[in-house]
Amino acid sequence: MFGRWLGSRAKSGTAQSNGLAGLQVPQNAGVLSCRVLDPVSEPVRQAEFVVTDSAGRKVVGGETDPFGNVVATVPSGDYRLGVTAEGFTPFHGSAAVAESGHASLGDVTLQVAQPPQLPDPGEWEIEPSHTQIAFTARHIGMARIHGRFNTFAGAVRIADRMEDSAMHVIIDASSIDTNVQMRDDHLRSADFLDVARYPTLEFYSDRFVHRGGTRWGVTGALTLHGVSRTVTLDTQYLGVGNGLEGETRAACRATTELHREDFTLTWQTMLARGIAVVGPSITIEMDIQIVPKG
Repeated sequence: MFGRWLGSRAKSGTAQSNGLAGLQVPQNAGVLSCRVLDPVSEPVRQAEFVVTDSAGRKVVGGETDPFGNVVATVPSGDYRLGVTAEGFTPFHGSAAVAESGHASLGDVTLQVAQPPQLPDPGEWEIEPSHTQIAFTARHIGMARIHGRFNTFAGAVRIADRMEDSAMHVIIDASSIDTNVQMRDDHLRSADFLDVARYPTLEFYSDRFVHRGGTRWGVTGALTLHGVSRTVTLDTQYLGVGNGLEGETRAACRATTELHREDFTLTWQTMLARGIAVVGPSITIEMDIQIVPKG
């Protein structure tokens, strides 16, 4: 419905005069828009956009529609629009939105970004002081609890062809930390991780799949509570840099979702009393830095 006016390069005008007669614009507000395209003029779907005011505060954000359109109703004023998409360089533009007006940035063309340098082939290891393994779960079906594992070690073998690389991570189950001692003791007990019988969690992967841009899928076997299941880490590679002492580092972020019943974490004694201690799924979020071994 917005196709006719989104192609216009006009910077401003009334909402009605720009084909927005059916759009309800509140008093003292206007419309900010653009269409996001790739270098061959195809729409970029699900690009993320953020509109900030003159003080740098976020006013509204979201994703482009299937046609690459950004449409936001905002109070009249001066704004900055930022657009980011996987594999492209970010765009930043400015617009002044008048009361009952339409400020269009027209067609915004994103340029293909240079992919970050991959780590050199060889043996690498996880650097614990700059790595975090965190999780989020629902507690008793209501509030979310956040926690992390404080003790872990890992090795990564980077192959000449990145897809042939492998990694092995070992986590000390007793190092679970939700910042509440009583809860942590319960999580270590036989009701949950049962660290006396299963002292570690382990993840091994030799399948690295490039999903485009900086996105990778790292698939492997996670062993938790004595059960192994196949898990894929949705990974964003952040590139190579240097630490404070000049050492080479590589970094990534990774997320996945675990279903506790897959690992026989059912807590029958608690469920029998009608208490669902933790929800059925647990979100894992990792920020990882690796350094050359030795």
